Amino acid sequence: MKRMLLALALASSTLLSAAASAETLKIGTEGAYPPFNFQDSAGKLGGFDVEIGLALCEKMKVECEVVGQDWDGIIPGLIAKKYDMIIASMFITEERKKQVAFTDPYYLAAMTHAAPKNSGITDFTNEGMKGKTIGAQSGTTQADYVAAVYPDADIKLYPTQDEVNLDMANGRLDLQVGDMIPLLDWVTKNDDGKACCELIGKPITDKKFVGEGVGIAVRQDDNDLREKLNAALKAIREDGTYQKINDKYFSIDIYTMK
Repeated sequence: MKRMLLALALASSTLLSAAASAETLKIGTEGAYPPFNFQDSAGKLGGFDVEIGLALCEKMKVECEVVGQDWDGIIPGLIAKKYDMIIASMFITEERKKQVAFTDPYYLAAMTHAAPKNSGITDFTNEGMKGKTIGAQSGTTQADYVAAVYPDADIKLYPTQDEVNLDMANGRLDLQVGDMIPLLDWVTKNDDGKACCELIGKPITDKKFVGEGVGIAVRQDDNDLREKLNAALKAIREDGTYQKINDKYFSIDIYTMK
């Protein structure tokens, strides 16, 4: 009888262990921020963020599912447990740390200004921007920057970065502030093959707005997952997996910005 009970206990333990190892983690991403995250013509989510996320999952030996979420609701979705982590090019800032916990940065970033070609804009002060229409994606540090630095401009906020780009390409914006790498990609790869716009001014690197880099957000009480992600990130940097994904999308190593 004791042997039978022991066997049942061992079997139960094995099943529970297998169930735990088979657990699927969910990655939340925006799907509207190429080349970092986007939807292809079939609606499948892809991009640098997605590939890095899946590589981390493989290193952690867990199954992962990628979930699309509009940017404005992406932190509330994590807190509501719609997914277990956010991998969506989110800057690590003190304000966001009040709501979520972050891993180590998985790449560095800066913001920049973009304008129509030959705009003649050289004065990046509030006075210089009076009367100009400036765009940014709502709910982002770029939007925070525009509101703080150019309060007297006509500020227009959009649900997605694609919509900011579209209005600028159609002549409805004098200037926009966005993440440097996606904007660099956009100004050199417009759909019609002709770059309407250009990056202007110096990169914006004020840590108040760009934070400590770009990290993976998890719920504040999920320290175990955060530590596992940090270990996996270190591992994919060391074994070349990160660099392989990086080189698919960028000509520089965005982990070091060199």
